[in-house]
Amino acid sequence: MPVISEFYGIKIYMFWNEHMPPHFHAEYGDNKILVDIQNGTVIKGVFPFKQLKLVLAWCEIHRGELLANWENALTHQELLRINPLV
Repeated sequence: MPVISEFYGIKIYMFWNEHMPPHFHAEYGDNKILVDIQNGTVIKGVFPFKQLKLVLAWCEIHRGELLANWENALTHQELLRINPLV
């Protein structure tokens, strides 16, 4: 599972051959979430509030890049790194 971004101890992953809707995985310590890219909402899992706000803000800023990576994943192309939140 390729890491496509990492910031403030949060790792963002995307898999090839995933299920719909377009989403990414985020991990912070033992916490894991799946985030719907289009809506910027949590599909599954729990995150501490502060880190959740960071991930959702990052998702909004990079929605176009995330959707492009989703399309790349569906066609087995390279997943590109996305700039971290700074």
